[in-house]
Amino acid sequence: MQQTIFTTPSGMQDLLFEESRARREVEKKLTDLFSGRGFAEVMTAGMEFYRTVAASSAAMPEEELYKLTDTRGRLLVARPDNTIPIARMVATRLRGETFPVRLYYAQNVYTLNHGLYGHRDEEFQVGVELLGAGGAKADLEMIALAASAMKACSAGDFRLEIGHADVFNSLITELSVSEEDRAAIRVLIENKNYAALNTALDALEESDAVRAIRLLPRLFGGEEVLDTLRPLITNAAALSALESLSSLYRSLVSLGLGEQLMIDLGMVHRNNYYTGVIFRGYLEGSGETVLSGGRYDNLLARYGADMPAIGFAIHVDSVTKVLQTQGASRPVPQVLIHADCGFETAALAEAEAMLADGVICEVSPFETAEEARAYAEARGISRLWTVGEEAAE
Repeated sequence: MQQTIFTTPSGMQDLLFEESRARREVEKKLTDLFSGRGFAEVMTAGMEFYRTVAASSAAMPEEELYKLTDTRGRLLVARPDNTIPIARMVATRLRGETFPVRLYYAQNVYTLNHGLYGHRDEEFQVGVELLGAGGAKADLEMIALAASAMKACSAGDFRLEIGHADVFNSLITELSVSEEDRAAIRVLIENKNYAALNTALDALEESDAVRAIRLLPRLFGGEEVLDTLRPLITNAAALSALESLSSLYRSLVSLGLGEQLMIDLGMVHRNNYYTGVIFRGYLEGSGETVLSGGRYDNLLARYGADMPAIGFAIHVDSVTKVLQTQGASRPVPQVLIHADCGFETAALAEAEAMLADGVICEVSPFETAEEARAYAEARGISRLWTVGEEAAE
């Protein structure tokens, strides 16, 4: 029991020098990009009422929520997602705004991953939401912004994958399956578990919809994957989704993103509030999803503000892991300022002057110059600046 005072709870983590610096650098690059594109920062409450999250139509599985109660016995959850609180906030506090509204955030989310290897329960995200704007123009703008975000926080190559929620959502309505089975099939497609998916579909009567769903996790690449699926589609909503994807793909290619772009019809997304285009981003050197988002036109209506919306989040910790493998390191001061006895305030004034000139410096806490010199050598600080009657470097 006493050992817990030396460790963090499961799924949580401490960040030390290089990790903290890398996270802050990524955060600044992204927030500068978003504010420069007209997005305003918001911060939502760290805890929400359970009913607020549940109102999003079970977008987050209940077993993945961190739950607690307030002093009145009401059930709360630690913020499990950034889109749901922003939808709640826009529907209540921003009703009088002129739409569309552009918002960005930089804050943690908490989800129970039940010890899954490599998955953290605490995750820092920076993301954007465009609320009150529907249609192809908004989709194109946001995915192009996602590409700019990937470029801003990467020293290497990146990949964007696009899909459409209506492909799966429309096809699954043609099958006579329960809500529980629909959810299970969704997970099998998302995980590209071909064998288990085939087993589940073999229990159903064969049809074009079954054949199409069976193909979904294998359909990723260029526009040719749309041509493969079209002959099996009679559902109007699914056909419209394919045409939207085709048009969006061509527009993104015309922006010079052809080398980084892929269509993935097996992308169905774990959060089931998505209604249109969905997308993900990956960085060279990482197998983790570092960006995810999509259109969620029905979510705000559940909070009394019916409007279209689209957004995405960057999983900053996944980005910083990549940057550290590319050589991000702890900054070393250029100068160590040491004060002789009686010159402590003068040394602090010198530090302020150096900082104003853009010089990274550190003030010595040591009593003797010899101690300061030994510390500077151990840290790799190239200059020792002594402030005293006989100042010396």
